[in-house]
Amino acid sequence: MDYSQYEIYDFHNRSAFNMSTGSNERSYQQHWHSYGEILLVGPGERNIFSVNQKNYSLVEGDFVLIWPMEMHAIIDADRKESLVIQFNSAFANSLFDMQRIMHFYHNLHVLCIKAHPELVAALGKIANQMKEIFFSNKFDREIQCCMLLMQFMMILDEHRNDFAEDLGTEKRDSYPDDVIRRMMYVTDYIKNNLTDEDLSQTAMADKAGLSKDYFSRIFKNITGQNYSKWLNLIRIEKAITLLSDKDMPLAEVAMLSGFQSIPTFNRVFLAEKGMPPSEYRELYAIWK
Repeated sequence: MDYSQYEIYDFHNRSAFNMSTGSNERSYQQHWHSYGEILLVGPGERNIFSVNQKNYSLVEGDFVLIWPMEMHAIIDADRKESLVIQFNSAFANSLFDMQRIMHFYHNLHVLCIKAHPELVAALGKIANQMKEIFFSNKFDREIQCCMLLMQFMMILDEHRNDFAEDLGTEKRDSYPDDVIRRMMYVTDYIKNNLTDEDLSQTAMADKAGLSKDYFSRIFKNITGQNYSKWLNLIRIEKAITLLSDKDMPLAEVAMLSGFQSIPTFNRVFLAEKGMPPSEYRELYAIWK
């Protein structure tokens, strides 16, 4: 197998994990996909990446975090020795803690070794363990790499207080298991019922059996977002999934995602993704 192939288009239909390295090309066009991606930056004086139309100039050992369905590109960077880790969103979404971590760090796209040397060094060690296992062709390499990916996310989550100020969140609090289970139930309910008439914070707090204020505080601490921001994010994620069907009208995409009108859909999508949904769909079509 050629492990220099950056995008293996159908890997997410067959497995939970993929990795690539060794490409001679220094750029890759703007695109998006349903799976998540972690890039370990290679050597060289120029390493420029774009995520959600924001450019980052990085150095060897830094990480780029690209969460599922985010627009991204490699503008000009070493791809010969850089490492690309890709993980299936279905796998990630099957674990509440993975979902929680991804939503908490939704606005975090780079981990710089100069700013967080101990954390990034620890994550780099895990990434290189993945590389060693993945390229060994061991029969159980996928499960070993997924276990290391979960360890990567756990270590990142252990340092969330380091990023609380940057992400506009409070420092971690601990909550009883019963409360966490209630929040899991509510978030799962929302994702499966985006067209419900009443998904207000008050209604969901009642469903969880918690006061509105307590629900609000726990929700932001767990997800990294206030409730309305998170709900819009989930609606946008659903819309992006539907946009991959080029024959589905935008009005239907908006409706099935829970938006009450096309103007609201366009406004929220533009604010979150930096471009209208029609343009986002076109870029997916180009990538495919």
